[in-house]
Amino acid sequence: MSQSKEKSVFSGIQPSGDMTIGNYLGAIRNWVLEYNTPESIYCIVDLHAITVAQDPEILHRRVRELAKIYIAAGLDPEKASIFIQSHVREHTELAWIFNCITPLGWANRMTQFKEKSADKKEQSSVGLLAYPMLMAADILLYQVDGVPVGEDQKQHVELTRDIAEKFNREYGNTFKVPEPFIKAEGARIMALDEPTKKMSKSGSAANAIYLLDSPDLIKSRIMKATTDSGREIRFNQEQPGLYNLLTIYQLLAPGNLTREQIEAQFEGQGYGGLKKALVEVVVEGLRPLREKYDQLSADPAYIEEILKNGADRIRPRAEQTVKDVKQKMGLG
Repeated sequence: MSQSKEKSVFSGIQPSGDMTIGNYLGAIRNWVLEYNTPESIYCIVDLHAITVAQDPEILHRRVRELAKIYIAAGLDPEKASIFIQSHVREHTELAWIFNCITPLGWANRMTQFKEKSADKKEQSSVGLLAYPMLMAADILLYQVDGVPVGEDQKQHVELTRDIAEKFNREYGNTFKVPEPFIKAEGARIMALDEPTKKMSKSGSAANAIYLLDSPDLIKSRIMKATTDSGREIRFNQEQPGLYNLLTIYQLLAPGNLTREQIEAQFEGQGYGGLKKALVEVVVEGLRPLREKYDQLSADPAYIEEILKNGADRIRPRAEQTVKDVKQKMGLG
């Protein structure tokens, strides 16, 4: 067993849009390959989703869709704990405590709040500002070793570490200080139409490949993807469109091909040849996930049982952490 598989981890995704191949390659597949153990905790963070307006019926549906994608992608609910954030109330209880001990300056410096509030800061919810403290509570409740995240979430894990260290200094050693676990390759899949920006669940139709897209839709989106001037196929980060397509190809192509092998494979073929090969690799790479998803959709009760069992399994750990915190702070 590798060292990474011995680590306890927590991670989660918002049910706020259709899941993309970027979510899969940048997060979920890494969870499956590296952290699919009894020490792994995977949350569907519905409380984070409501920091912006959500349609209640759509949110409820997307929570279940995301649970099915977790399992269809290969997470084993007999090992890893899979649950809904709002089903364990200690997340919000600890988040309020963290709101009270976190300096406002720490919250104001978070780049994601600046990006999401942008020119409508006065209309943004208080929850959007407090988002990182809830994320810190999510992680620290379970005393895990680390958090498998993308590069864009590293700042939030660093804030989590700061909060844990501040609490430990002021009230006594309570929290394990977690590490961000960031996989170098595939940690950031970019948009097909704007490859200098991250692929987004809420982007345009041309932005992303969605995990449940039909083969025809996948083909259409890849063939229209932005590339760069020139014809030579090389892993060159100064050609972001081409680099992004090659990265997706490397992550999904069978045989664990090196970059040199891929460059040799497409020597003299041009971008059209690469895109056609990428369509085949993506369609076949996602086929098992889509088929398993359809099977799970036929049994809604099974998904509800998994989500309940996951919450029941990890709730005692959350309760113990909050009990310790309240005792040290003189609460109750």
